Amino acid sequence: MAEKATIYKANLTLSDVDRSVFSDFNLTIALHPSETIERMMVRILAFCFRAAENLTFTKGLSSMDEPDLWLKHDNGTILEWIEVGQPSPDRLKKASSQAQKVKVFSYGRGMDVWWKTNSAAIGALPKVEIHCFSPDELQQLVALVDKTMNLSVTITESIAYVSNATTAVTISLRELE
Repeated sequence: MAEKATIYKANLTLSDVDRSVFSDFNLTIALHPSETIERMMVRILAFCFRAAENLTFTKGLSSMDEPDLWLKHDNGTILEWIEVGQPSPDRLKKASSQAQKVKVFSYGRGMDVWWKTNSAAIGALPKVEIHCFSPDELQQLVALVDKTMNLSVTITESIAYVSNATTAVTISLRELE
């Protein structure tokens, strides 16, 4: 019998000064059996950095035809296709054909090798933006994980200040070019 996803709840108070987004979000996040806590937290960070009314988590790892998150127009048009990790240039090319913009939030071991290997092919895709997080900062973020999380996130100058009742961490987002 296949393992089931573990469900996490995140109550976010978001203040994105860079984009003038100030809102509360109650998220339900399914942690796929093959997914790490770190990857789940990167998905939450991606949500925070791209927060919008119609931004939703998808089936993610459970579906090869969907990104981790997407922002859709009311008419079904995909405005933003958001990937987490180190997707192949072919996957990003396919995403570019379906969405107006493609954003990647990369992290983890091997990120430098992935970028060095794929930067030319990805750079040729005009709709694609690649962002990355520091592995050391993400390890600090993992310490905030609980089955039910109450998180305050403030974003300014591409830095996320994430805190719960007892701990605060700083996560820098940088764009790869």
